[in-house]
Amino acid sequence: MFERRSALLGAISRLVDLVLTALSFPVAYWVRMHVLTRMVGSDVVQPAIYPFGMYWSLFAGILVLWFLIGHFVCIYRDIELRTRQQLIGDAAKLIILGVVALNAALYFVRADYISRAFILTIAAVDFMLLVAGRIALLGGSRRLRERLQRFHYCLIVGLGQNARELASLIEQSEPMGLRLIGFVNPGVESESRIGGLKSQYPIFALADAYGILQNHVVDELLFAVNNDELESLEPLIDRCHKEGIRTRVDLGFFPRTFARVHLENLRHVPLLTLGSTPNNEFALFAKRVADIVVSALALIVLSPLMLALAILVRLTSPGPILYRQTRCGLNVRRFTLYKFRSMVANADKLRAELDGLNEVEGPAFKMKNDPRCTPLGRWLRKFSLDELPQLWNVLIGEMSFVGPRPPLPQEVERYAPWQRRRLRMRPGLTCLWTLEGRSRLSFDRLVQFDLAYIDNWSLWLDLKIFLKTIPHVALGRGAS
Repeated sequence: MFERRSALLGAISRLVDLVLTALSFPVAYWVRMHVLTRMVGSDVVQPAIYPFGMYWSLFAGILVLWFLIGHFVCIYRDIELRTRQQLIGDAAKLIILGVVALNAALYFVRADYISRAFILTIAAVDFMLLVAGRIALLGGSRRLRERLQRFHYCLIVGLGQNARELASLIEQSEPMGLRLIGFVNPGVESESRIGGLKSQYPIFALADAYGILQNHVVDELLFAVNNDELESLEPLIDRCHKEGIRTRVDLGFFPRTFARVHLENLRHVPLLTLGSTPNNEFALFAKRVADIVVSALALIVLSPLMLALAILVRLTSPGPILYRQTRCGLNVRRFTLYKFRSMVANADKLRAELDGLNEVEGPAFKMKNDPRCTPLGRWLRKFSLDELPQLWNVLIGEMSFVGPRPPLPQEVERYAPWQRRRLRMRPGLTCLWTLEGRSRLSFDRLVQFDLAYIDNWSLWLDLKIFLKTIPHVALGRGAS
């Protein structure tokens, strides 16, 4: 409903942020050269050695990096609905991630001439400018709208629960300029009021709706009715079409489990797409690019360690170095998962004898002290080192760094329908429930964690899970 104006304000906010970030460069340079030197002395803080013009590549890199990070962590979405505290938090998130990424990039390119103190000075100045700019932009846009009376008036057709939900959302979106005129009763039953809302709104008869369209400012109609009522409202929809009034239909007659609904075209045929998994193609593409780059670098950097582990596996127990197992991946596609072998060579044949000792409910199998594990295998599992060969699975696209863990085909056969939704996202090396401690959770709870990840997925969430996994694995909690 307010996507266009939200996108416009987000674009303006992006532009303002870029301008303020560019302004922070000369300000930070001046502070670094003069203010800090006078405050603490030149012996403590050395002034910048190089002239300002030597830092143009740094400034260009910061602008690009800040822009990309701001896009990926979604700090420009619904900006007009954010509180002052949220605006400050968004600016802090952008600066912190930007400084971390910038320092990593400078380390790889060996830009030793760039002072880290100068970078921190830029970050501090930029943070203050961004916070001031965001608060001023948001406050100014709200005051301008109030002064010019630039409101967007909506009329809801329907009196049911879906209509009340829409009205509540419009009330929450008043800072965006949305205003609710009232409700239209689509049936013959009489209603005097709609409960559960902050204000009371008039309820009009269906016959009066045509007069309202003619005599009042109505920017759009929202139909929140069932399928049968929608058919009887075709004359009103046709009237809106003739007058050019935008009409929207709440898809409440579809199950609410379809959290993502969008319209797309197959050639000339419009298709309404319903789904409950992420559909942001650009963000998913960025996730895949990150998987390729990081897994390739990790395979190169960790190759000496993986070679040493391969030799240890070969020397400490008979059998192959790698354990290959068929798992189910994206949309139940089967693939071969690779691990360093941590069990005896005939572990799969012994599995049937241990089914009665399964420590978790549901189709998954879990034993805390599995007798099939070798001594080296227990150590590998403790630090999740047996998972390192799965970097190859990530590189070739069968897995991702973050995502639901891939199940066995025989486990999937026992899934309930709602549990199968975890298979609609590319499986990963780590996920939410690995951080919670898988041995303490029931199988249903594990699946609920996976579905929560899918429903709330973003690149920022992936980054948080990935960063939390590193100390989790380093402390030996990877398999507990």
